[in-house]
Amino acid sequence: METLNGLKRTHYCGDLRESNIDEEVVLMGWVQKKRNLGGLVFVDLRDRSGLCQIIFDTDVDATAFSKAEKLGSEFVIALKGKVSERSSKNPNMPTGDIEIVASELRILNKSETPPIYIKDDDNVSEELRLKYRYLDLRKPSMQKTLMLRSRVANIVRNYLSSNNFYEIETPFLIKPTPEGARDYLVPSRVNEGKFYALPQSPQLFKQLLMVSGMDRYFQIVKCFRDEDLRADRQPEFTQIDCEMSFVEQQDVMNIMEKMVQTIFKETLNVEVPLPLPVMTYAEAMQRYGSDKPDTRFGFELTDISDLVKTCGFGVFANATVDGMSVRGINVKGQSEAISKKQLSKIESHAKTYKAKGLAWMRIGENREVTSPIAKFFSEEELTSILDRMDAQAGDLLLFVADKNTVVFDSLGQVRLEVARRLDMLDNSVYNMLWVTEFPVFEEDEENGRMVAKHHPFTSPLDEDIERLEGDDKASLRAKAYDIVINGYEVGGGSVRIFNADVQQKMFKALGMSEEEANEKFGFLLDAFKYGTPPHAGIAFGLDRLVMILAGTTNIKDVIAFPKNQSAVCPMTNAPAVAEDAQLNELCIKVDIADKE
Repeated sequence: METLNGLKRTHYCGDLRESNIDEEVVLMGWVQKKRNLGGLVFVDLRDRSGLCQIIFDTDVDATAFSKAEKLGSEFVIALKGKVSERSSKNPNMPTGDIEIVASELRILNKSETPPIYIKDDDNVSEELRLKYRYLDLRKPSMQKTLMLRSRVANIVRNYLSSNNFYEIETPFLIKPTPEGARDYLVPSRVNEGKFYALPQSPQLFKQLLMVSGMDRYFQIVKCFRDEDLRADRQPEFTQIDCEMSFVEQQDVMNIMEKMVQTIFKETLNVEVPLPLPVMTYAEAMQRYGSDKPDTRFGFELTDISDLVKTCGFGVFANATVDGMSVRGINVKGQSEAISKKQLSKIESHAKTYKAKGLAWMRIGENREVTSPIAKFFSEEELTSILDRMDAQAGDLLLFVADKNTVVFDSLGQVRLEVARRLDMLDNSVYNMLWVTEFPVFEEDEENGRMVAKHHPFTSPLDEDIERLEGDDKASLRAKAYDIVINGYEVGGGSVRIFNADVQQKMFKALGMSEEEANEKFGFLLDAFKYGTPPHAGIAFGLDRLVMILAGTTNIKDVIAFPKNQSAVCPMTNAPAVAEDAQLNELCIKVDIADKE
C-alpha cells in the first residue's frame, strides 16, 4: 500500500465545477464504481461531499492507468489530475459538467467486497445495516443526515448563546431516583455496594443552576432511559436542555418557538409563522385522542355518547356511564377507498391499543347506512348520529366504545392509521402547535396509584396548588407545555416548583413520606431554603427533531451508532458479559438463573 507522502488534498470531490476547469487538483476518497473501456478507465470517486468522475488514460500516464485497472469497489485512493470539461455531461450529478484527467494515482488501501452496497437504495435489513454501520454511514443519505444534525446543533448553540444562555455541563454519574422510567445503574468500585445512575435528564441540576444564579442555562446532552424501544425511541438519546430564571410559561414558549423557527428557516428554508397555535391538553384529547396531535389532516373525534344511551346496541349503550364514552371519526369521502380487508386491519390496529373492537358505518346516497350494527338503531337515532358526525354520501364512520383512556388512545391511533393508508401524511408540510395545561397526575395502571404526569417538580396552576392535598388529584392542571410537530412531541417543559413547602406537598401527594422525600431529594429541598428564583425550562429531543427535518420516521437514521429494538449494538455486541475480575472488584455476583 502507498502513503500520502506529502500529497495534500486540494478539493473535495463534490465541490468541483466548470469554474475549476484547467486547474490541477488533488482528490482523495473511495471508489464508488469503475468502468474499463480498454484504453480508458473511468472511476466515480466519492467522499462526503459527493461524486466526481475520474479518467485514467494510458496515453496520459501509463503507470496510473495500470494501477487504475486493479481498482475495486471501496478502494481508498489519492490522485492528482487536471479538471476538464466533460464531453458527455451528466445533469443528474452536481459535478456532471466536469471530469478529472488523472496524472498520478496512489492506492492507499484496498477493500474486500463490502457485505452491503454503498448506495441509498440497497434494501438491506436494518440489522445488517447496524452490524456494518461504518459502511452504512458512507451512504450519501446517511452522511447528509448527520451533516444536518451537526448543522442543527450549531444553529441551536448560536441561537441560545445570542439570547444570553450559558452552556454548562452537568454530571453523568448521579444519585438513583427511581421515578418514571428505569435508571441505568453504574456500580461504584470505591464505594462498595453503592451505585450511580445515568441521568434520564439533567432536571435537578439545571434547577440548582437557577438557584445558583446562572439565570439562563442550556446543554446539548446525552440522557439515558432503560425502557422498551420503538421507532422514535432509543436507550441513549440527546436533549437540547434549557432553563430560565424569573420567567413565566409564555416567556419560555416565546423564545423557544423562535428557536424552532430559526432551525427550520436555516436548514430547510421553511418559514414557520409565529406565534404557534396553542391547544389545551383537554382540547387535544377531545379532538384528536392524543396529547401530541397531528393536525395535517382532519378526522377529528366526535362524542356521541348522549345519542346512544338507550339504543339497542349494547356495546354503545353500556359505554355511556361515567368514565366511559362512545366516540367516532368521519373519514370524509373515503368510504370506497377503504375495503373490508383494510377495515379488518384497521380494527386489528385499534385492538393493539386495547379497544375491544371497531364499529363502522358506510354512508351511501341519501345518507343510507350500510353497517352490521345499523339494525340496532332507530331511524331517529341514526339520523342524530349522522347529523352529529356531519356524515354525507361517501363518508366512512368509525367508532370505539370503552373507557375514555382506551377510546382516546385507540381512536387517536386509528385516525393516524387511516391517514397513513390514504397517503395523507405529507412530510413537506409542518404543522406545529403548543399543548398546555397537562394533568399534574396520572394513574399508574400497574399499581393503581397516582404518579406525576411529567415529573414531580412541575408546578400546578396557581389556582390548583391548594388542592394538592385534596382527593380530586386527577383534575389538577400543570403549568406544563409541549411543542408538537406533525404528531411528534419534539419538546416538553414546565414552570417548576420553587418553594420548598409546595414541593413537599407535591411529594406527599405522590405518596412519599417526608423521610423518603428527604432521602431522595433532600439536596434540592435544602437548596430551596436559600432564596430560589421562579424558574422554568424545556427540553427538546434533538434526535426526534432532526428525524422530522430529515423526513424519516426512524430515529435510528439520525443517530450515528444506535441500538436495535433489543437495546443491543449489533456492531460491537454491546451489552456484553463482564469478566469475573471486574465483577469481583465491584462486589457483584451475576446469577441469571435466580431471576424469576
